[in-house]
Amino acid sequence: MKPKLLIIDRDGTLIVEPPENYQVDSLEKLEFLPAAIRNLHQIVSQLDYELIMITNQDGLGTDSFPEATFWPAHNKMLKILEHEGIVFHEIYIDRTFKHEQAPSRKPGTALLSAYMQGDYDLENSMVIGDRDSDMMLAKNLGAKGIMIGKSEDMQDDEVIGAELADTIMLNAQHWDEIWAFLKRENSQRKAKVHRKTHETDISISIELDGSGTYHNDTGIGFFDHLLDQLAKHSGMNLEVKVKGDLHIDAHHTIEDTALALGTAIKQALGNKRGIRRYACFNLPMDEALAQVAIDFSGRNWLVWSDHFRRERVGGMPTEMVAHFFKSFCDAAHCNLNIQVSGENDHHQIEAVFKGVARSIREAISLIPGSDELPTTKGLL
Repeated sequence: MKPKLLIIDRDGTLIVEPPENYQVDSLEKLEFLPAAIRNLHQIVSQLDYELIMITNQDGLGTDSFPEATFWPAHNKMLKILEHEGIVFHEIYIDRTFKHEQAPSRKPGTALLSAYMQGDYDLENSMVIGDRDSDMMLAKNLGAKGIMIGKSEDMQDDEVIGAELADTIMLNAQHWDEIWAFLKRENSQRKAKVHRKTHETDISISIELDGSGTYHNDTGIGFFDHLLDQLAKHSGMNLEVKVKGDLHIDAHHTIEDTALALGTAIKQALGNKRGIRRYACFNLPMDEALAQVAIDFSGRNWLVWSDHFRRERVGGMPTEMVAHFFKSFCDAAHCNLNIQVSGENDHHQIEAVFKGVARSIREAISLIPGSDELPTTKGLL
């Protein structure tokens, strides 16, 4: 999973910006915003963000703002935060003046170019700041913005507020609001995966805490039906769109869909804190019985037993059922034990998918009030 960034402005966001000259140039001027430390500690300890600080310090190092007056307060601020477990991965300070229009000055992204190369999840990253320039930085990065200390009807002359309507996720007056929003945002367990090869082009969108809605189009009718059952009975919202080389056969389409689906579930589960992890379910369908057990252990393994009699059901080869779940386990990093019996292959296969769905539903469910990782190893 690509890491998410929490990019935080300094003056006016973490610490109070002095109105007389907008410079924190003495220890006496160092003052944190109310509850900033407490809420940052909760963010760092409970959520998965990489902390970045970026700040414009006009003319730092010139006669108008000597470095000797800047660093004592800045380093004291960092030491206080460090004592509370809050450490920034990187700190970027732009020293230019606004009229210079340097690309390194917010809302320019030059200082953050290393994060724009595809190795970070910028779409789900956040910029927190007190100015429109901070929000425009978020827009330029392709990230989201949280404004603090400014009401919605206030607007700097730096940018047009309408440009930021889709970027600003929250206008907060207090750090308590920021923590509540980020906690809620990170509890929405969802993922989008696009997997493209020479054989298939697959897009998957999934929401673990959904209502079982689905829209699946793989080009194989019976396979679509099975994915619909997987969504409906797991409670996940699922959309799958596949363009596959069906002129050859169904193998690549089914295998690659399983890999993309497993990847999406793994991403949506995040750090797996608070999940039940294990589940088993016996599901009858007429004469057929599917017995399914699952463990989101971080390790992939499939145990499979079937008694299929037909070569295919609809446009789906029956041999691909086991291969689907093997590929799913490999990508989701889970264990699956599936036993199925019956006389009708359609019933058996559908019972398996429904049984897996009900097992997933239980295993990914959150234990109320728990933030524990369900393992003694410290990692899943």
